[in-house]
Amino acid sequence: MNRRLALHEQLEEVLGSKNVYFQPPPTVRMKYPAIRYTLSTGDTIFADNIPYRFTKCYSVTIITPDPDNDLVDKMAMKFACCKLNRSFTSDNLNHYNFVLYF
Repeated sequence: MNRRLALHEQLEEVLGSKNVYFQPPPTVRMKYPAIRYTLSTGDTIFADNIPYRFTKCYSVTIITPDPDNDLVDKMAMKFACCKLNRSFTSDNLNHYNFVLYF
């Protein structure tokens, strides 16, 4: 299975619904709570000046109207290489942004 599709399924497990969106265009109307994620960057490890391993890095944002939810904890515990980057509120929705290597 494609690694991104495997990530998508695991994010659906964290959220407990299908409201997971990969790089949604502005015309998509999201249902909340939701997870929105995009490919951010990558990390290449070299051995003998040759790329040995490449890991994609995603920017994952949990968006929810409930400021006291357990999704942040679920996200942090589900993935080994995941870190809460920042949080903010916009349009009465709470955004929790993670950096995730997967």
